[in-house]
Amino acid sequence: MQPLTARQIRGNWATLLLAWDTAGTLDHTRLADQIDSLIGMAVDGIYSCGTAGEFHTLTEAEFDAVSLLLAERCNGASIPFQIGASHMSAQISLARVQRTVSLAPSALQVILPDWFPLDEAEAIDFLARMAEAASPIPLVLYNPPHAKRVLAPEEIGRLARHTPGLVGVKVADGDAAWYARMREHMGHLSVFVPGHHLATGFSRGAHGSYSNVACLHPGAAQRWTDRMHHDLAEALDLEQRLRRFMDDHVAPFIHEQGYCNAACDRLLAQIGRWADVGSRMRWPYRSIPPAEADRLRPIAQDLLPEFF
Repeated sequence: MQPLTARQIRGNWATLLLAWDTAGTLDHTRLADQIDSLIGMAVDGIYSCGTAGEFHTLTEAEFDAVSLLLAERCNGASIPFQIGASHMSAQISLARVQRTVSLAPSALQVILPDWFPLDEAEAIDFLARMAEAASPIPLVLYNPPHAKRVLAPEEIGRLARHTPGLVGVKVADGDAAWYARMREHMGHLSVFVPGHHLATGFSRGAHGSYSNVACLHPGAAQRWTDRMHHDLAEALDLEQRLRRFMDDHVAPFIHEQGYCNAACDRLLAQIGRWADVGSRMRWPYRSIPPAEADRLRPIAQDLLPEFF
């Protein structure tokens, strides 16, 4: 694939959820089948090794295998894809970037090293080194709410001014005032917000989502994203129901029961039953029991019939 510019990174990007066997080993057959399903649903793009892709649990050999599989499938189908080269260690992340440039992804995602948060000067130095190694592939900065240092729009704008290779960000959004600051300081970037906030984000200047909603059903998430361009009112109505389902039935697994975010993304895929990703998280992270997906599926079907 050709590297994408900020103006080209748009829409509904689906995450690649890893599939584990009972021994905790990657199941490459199920992984390949999932990629083929995503390609068949014609999502705007696919990305690997984000939070839901459990990048923090992978060995380097496993990371390379996942990256190569995604690149082969997506390059063969001419569908945009991004590889998450993130790691808590700057050195390992840099090596991941260096090894994956040759796979010709549309962009490479990175996080700021996060065992000890970087100050702004260190973050600028880090991104400059990563952009140099990635060239000509652009960078997308992954800065979700659980990052050790959650950046304000002004801070992201300053990082981007020092890093021409940085073309996009994944962030938590905010209120109308936050979006005004986003447009002022980040307007030249591709700004991706949480999936279940996408219609509101789209109406306020955001460009897409690395989408938790796509975990529930990528094809339905794509149809919803497309609808925002010609029937925003209807898309906003669906967003309100998505928010209700996430807030009332999914978020409690994080806030009350202490499961990690990736386990909830996997739960959504279990509810949607669009691919055989399984309920298993990699040790030491807890897996949400499959019975919870069975319990929540009728609730989701009633509230969100568009996804079934």
